[in-house]
Amino acid sequence: MFFCIFARLKGINFIQGKNMGGFFGTISTKDCVNDLFYGTDYNSHLGTKRAGLVTFDEEKGFSRAIHSLERQYFRSRFEDELDSFKGNQGIGVISDTDPQPIIVNSHLGRYAVVTVAKINNQREIADELLAARMHFSELSANTINQTELVALLINMGNTFVEGINKVYQKIDGSCSMLILTENGIIAARDALGRTPIVIGQKEGAYAVSSETTSFPNLDYKIVRDLGPGEIVRLTSTGVEVLQNPLSRCQICAFLWVYYGFPASDYEGINTEFVREKNGQRMGEKDTELEADLVCGIPDSGVGMALGYADGKKIPYKRAVLKYTPTWPRSFTPGNQNRRDLVARMKLIPNPAILKGQRIVFCDDSIVRGTQLRDNVRTFFENGAKEVHVRISCPPLVYGCRYIGFTSSKSDLELITRRIIKDFEGDDSKNLKQYATTGTPEYQRMVQEIGRRLGLTSVKFATLEDLIESIGIPKERLCTHCFDGSSYCPSDITTDIWRA
Repeated sequence: MFFCIFARLKGINFIQGKNMGGFFGTISTKDCVNDLFYGTDYNSHLGTKRAGLVTFDEEKGFSRAIHSLERQYFRSRFEDELDSFKGNQGIGVISDTDPQPIIVNSHLGRYAVVTVAKINNQREIADELLAARMHFSELSANTINQTELVALLINMGNTFVEGINKVYQKIDGSCSMLILTENGIIAARDALGRTPIVIGQKEGAYAVSSETTSFPNLDYKIVRDLGPGEIVRLTSTGVEVLQNPLSRCQICAFLWVYYGFPASDYEGINTEFVREKNGQRMGEKDTELEADLVCGIPDSGVGMALGYADGKKIPYKRAVLKYTPTWPRSFTPGNQNRRDLVARMKLIPNPAILKGQRIVFCDDSIVRGTQLRDNVRTFFENGAKEVHVRISCPPLVYGCRYIGFTSSKSDLELITRRIIKDFEGDDSKNLKQYATTGTPEYQRMVQEIGRRLGLTSVKFATLEDLIESIGIPKERLCTHCFDGSSYCPSDITTDIWRA
């Protein structure tokens, strides 16, 4: 269905990214379908909405399938139709935004594209393209498909590299992508490297993925990470650099806090290692607290809790367990009522360990606070004497403009901003003071978080300790959600942009 300029008169909505998503691509001297299927599945923890696969075969051409993941898992949706795919190269995506991959016919040739992106200025770009007599064909639920928006920008270039730089130049947000062409896979990492892409290799094949977790069980070895803004073309025999990395990097610090699978590495730094180191530092500094045991809130709080137990010299015990048979993934539905029900389904307290104990629970972050508040009530109901919470990152004071790690549509969904509004009458007032560890405003906000959640005590990791645990200089990390600091593409040296 074609979507013309008159759609603007009909109230068409524009999708905004919600959660992160991930992708996988592979090209081989032999059939790649099994590697593509399992490699994409290893990104499933990054999203829950939909997924897609596309392969290219010289005789059959492009074969594509897209399915919803909201009621079933990736494997069950795609496994029965794998025999319909054929080819030695393909790309797959776990998407929490739009249906993808999309297949494009253009002056650059026929290609398929997937993105991990959050584009804040979709409407402005779309209006500009519509005014230039371009059209949108990937229409779903009255929304513009942001991956098609990316493809239209790519098509404005005389080459793929020129077109990808148009994307970097135009978007407000972030965008990494894989492009499946008839003669190789092009991988392009976000201009500021906010989301990762890593290259893997085995005999007769290369792969690219958002997660290094995709590689070991498929026998790929990590080659290297793409740099910010770097563009490469993969064939079955090698990797060709089409554009060198840019100098400035702003990789999301929340990858190590929340998104990342424990076995995954970003910039060569392992997720679980960072979580344990960060927890250990907090445990060593938490000298005033007396507690009997520590427990991690599954899954992303477990690594921190193991480190905290080591630093604090108290035992780690599984006082709460995750119910995995029907709720194995960490992301939860966008509807608040369903989130509450899923939260109850997912975490099961163990009264035999909770009863009469002073317990430290470690978790990755506090966003709205609703789920943690309900968990705390359950812990006390099951016999806990004291419930202390330690969080592996600073308070989330600023909404994310670059990845969107929650389904929040407003900064007021953050518990910190609701508290600030109650204190100041304006949720945007004195944010710097509230985001700075140790200020009176910060101390008052944290104390109020603990009160509202019914906690015996609560502490957050400092930004300095989190950065030191990651081991990357602050200027190469995006810490916007913690302290409001970030760079925009306009800050980047513009000599690489093509007119």
